[in-house]
Amino acid sequence: MIQVRVFPFGVLKDWFGASAATVELPGGATVKDLLVLLNEGWHGREPLPAKMLRTIAVSVNAEFATAEKALRQDDEVGLLPPVSGGSEGMERHVALTTQAIQPGVWIANARQGEDGALVIFDGVVRNNSNGRQTLHLEYEAFLELAIRQMEALVTHAIEHFGLRDAWIVHRLGRVEIGETSVLIVVASAHRAQAFESCRWLIDSLKTTVPIWKKESFTDGSSWAAGEPYPTSFVAAPPEAEHGS
Repeated sequence: MIQVRVFPFGVLKDWFGASAATVELPGGATVKDLLVLLNEGWHGREPLPAKMLRTIAVSVNAEFATAEKALRQDDEVGLLPPVSGGSEGMERHVALTTQAIQPGVWIANARQGEDGALVIFDGVVRNNSNGRQTLHLEYEAFLELAIRQMEALVTHAIEHFGLRDAWIVHRLGRVEIGETSVLIVVASAHRAQAFESCRWLIDSLKTTVPIWKKESFTDGSSWAAGEPYPTSFVAAPPEAEHGS
């Protein structure tokens, strides 16, 4: 037998009832075996719905993992629901911060003489969602994996679109109405590449970076459903008999 540490995030933390737990599995068990065990109602918990299991991603030791990934003693396994959306500084291409983001500072520091275009996406917390009055948002992330994935997105954008540079900064913790939750700044010689790459960065961030959003309303709170991971990211188990 082996033991692995399981770390649920976002809405999965509510289902799991804890921020981490040790799970015992047979030697040679895979990610698929772990998901099937959880789906069957591990340790008296309600079975994790098969529909949800087919949409989550799994990390093993801060790397995305497929269903066939073999697990070893003391592996750290992250359960990552669909994404609902370091230290700050321009010397780094990406940042996760609990401090208020100042878009003007990032934009001013990004500007260089060789740039023909700066394109900015400033994601702002609005006061309503689907007809409900929003009080505030809360963001949490799988820090190491989120930073790594954000860096990969920026590197790809620079190389693929021919940018001079690009930056992503995302808030964590409580974010108030009117505050910036995510800021993307793209610097390029030409506007076409700047617009296209900025759109690609925010769309890719929303589906591949493990950051989750909890919305607080006047009548309750809930985790945002998030957008599906790319198929290659999802560690889908076989159809289970339990759950729905």
